[in-house]
Amino acid sequence: MFPTRALFGRSVWKGPNIVPLPLPRVFPPPVNTPPIRTTKRAATILPNFVGLRFAVHNGKTYVEIQVTEEMVGRKLGEYVATRKRFTYKQSKNK
Repeated sequence: MFPTRALFGRSVWKGPNIVPLPLPRVFPPPVNTPPIRTTKRAATILPNFVGLRFAVHNGKTYVEIQVTEEMVGRKLGEYVATRKRFTYKQSKNK
């Protein structure tokens, strides 16, 4: 079998996967406003998210991202890695 998820996107007739998120009432939000914490990595970034800060859960911690215009149409989870990079640690004993 081949991975169908990578070849095909979401159906056009369904529309984007829009998840209700607690957005601020005032745009742009004040400077000292905390980021919007979410575990919904599959949420599509909408044009009204531009300029907002999100804290997206990567499975262990919340990673903060700032939404820009280039991110519109993508998913929140694309910008937060869920796996650590492998690093080889040399042992003392040779």
